[in-house]
Amino acid sequence: MAHLEIEQFYCREDNFGVLIHDPETGLTAAIDAPEELAIRSALARRGWKLDFIFTTHHHFDHVAANEALKHLFGARITGPSSEKIPALDHGVKDGDRFSFGSFEVQVIATPGHTAGEVCYYLPQARVVFTGDTLFALGCGRLFEGTPADMFASLQKLALLPVDTQVYCGHEYTLSNLRFALDVDGNNPALKERGREIERLRAEGLPTLPTTIGLEMATNPFLRVHDAAIARRLNMENADPLQIFTELRKRKDHF
Repeated sequence: MAHLEIEQFYCREDNFGVLIHDPETGLTAAIDAPEELAIRSALARRGWKLDFIFTTHHHFDHVAANEALKHLFGARITGPSSEKIPALDHGVKDGDRFSFGSFEVQVIATPGHTAGEVCYYLPQARVVFTGDTLFALGCGRLFEGTPADMFASLQKLALLPVDTQVYCGHEYTLSNLRFALDVDGNNPALKERGREIERLRAEGLPTLPTTIGLEMATNPFLRVHDAAIARRLNMENADPLQIFTELRKRKDHF
């Protein structure tokens, strides 16, 4: 089976940059383009040339370097066709599939944070790039979508194999942990994960990637069916969407 090489690095204040590389074909893609110099440095460090940019959504901190990197490398830019993505070459929508070297890329529409955000899932590599939809222990703010939009988007991602690695756009995990403990503090898996997160951040290390299985066990936004969270919110008779809506509202003001 082909092996996907992944290089993750910090950009801007709290963004992650990610490069993926197919050693069989020599092709390299960036997941979003937060910062030109950070991406160029990562490419030089690995000895790779940038061929593609896979854009998740239109926010500036994810597309800031699109035009510069396209000019430098001739990189072809893929992104959601329903959003205004700088220098877009290839618009995609939910259910689209395309090739990246030896790998198939599946497009999953995940509206909520923005109206047209997409995630990129590579089933052969068991990895998904979730932009600002799913974070470690959290989810994106609802700038353009509704709670129902984001709830449905997260449920799509929850259907991926539990061992799928998850790379997302920001290092928000420590802040998300504090909120998760507030609403799900009796969860043993969350407590254990919290100790590991605190150790990683104390050492200046990233908390990503995570996995779908780990998020299902510890991320309150994926645990809206759990009775303990409903009790903590005093919403024992509420449905999962109502629970999700309340969690997102509380996180916004936490």
